[in-house]
Amino acid sequence: MNAQSDGCLLQVTDLRKTYGDKVVLADVDLSVRAHDVICLIGSSGSGKSTLLRCVNLLEDIDDGVIVFEGSEISDPRVDRRAVRSRMGMVFQSYNLFPHLTVLDNCTLATRRVHGVPKNEAEQRAHDLLSRFGLADQAEKHPDRMSGGQQQRAALVRALCTRPTLLLLDEITAALDPELVGEVLTIVRELAEQGTTMILATHEMAFARDIATTVCFLDEGRILEQGPPAEIFRNPREDRTRRFLARVLG
Repeated sequence: MNAQSDGCLLQVTDLRKTYGDKVVLADVDLSVRAHDVICLIGSSGSGKSTLLRCVNLLEDIDDGVIVFEGSEISDPRVDRRAVRSRMGMVFQSYNLFPHLTVLDNCTLATRRVHGVPKNEAEQRAHDLLSRFGLADQAEKHPDRMSGGQQQRAALVRALCTRPTLLLLDEITAALDPELVGEVLTIVRELAEQGTTMILATHEMAFARDIATTVCFLDEGRILEQGPPAEIFRNPREDRTRRFLARVLG
């Protein structure tokens, strides 16, 4: 099965995920093409983060198929580490290694997983840190930085491996309101440069501005999806309308 024959980078089909008797994701279908920015919206507990974790193979799925770059990665025999080496994932809680400097955090996977020589890995990291306003933070440990700086460093760490697909899981949720803007500015810049992304977000205005496709999740299902103008201005589903009225009102 070659999901790239029609330009599709990622294809999720009939994905199902349960925790015991609780159905977390049901019958989820999602297509992602190169340079797409897919924004997942919905209430807390609707399945957004679980979907990202399933795509990154951090969670086992109960049914369905995930095809990435033309290969089925939901096959239990797949090399998960190799798959993850082609994706970057940023979590809402940063997940930087506290005992490593920012530079070491950013170069660890580049060197150990991708085999990039230390000098090249460090130059790549320095270039990105400078681009994101963190040039003077390279030798600091995470606990010496603000939340916004840590989240930008987590983005740099993900980008250092030059991933084909970037997954962002509520990356502003743990930030103070005044720090949200600086992180969203970076994500907006990445979108403008053509980075392929799937992001779960509660920032509706941001999703409306940068998404190529918005997916509304409700009780583990993608209830509707489409261009942001369509979803935000004229949603088909009553549940979508009620959600947007609440979060935008």
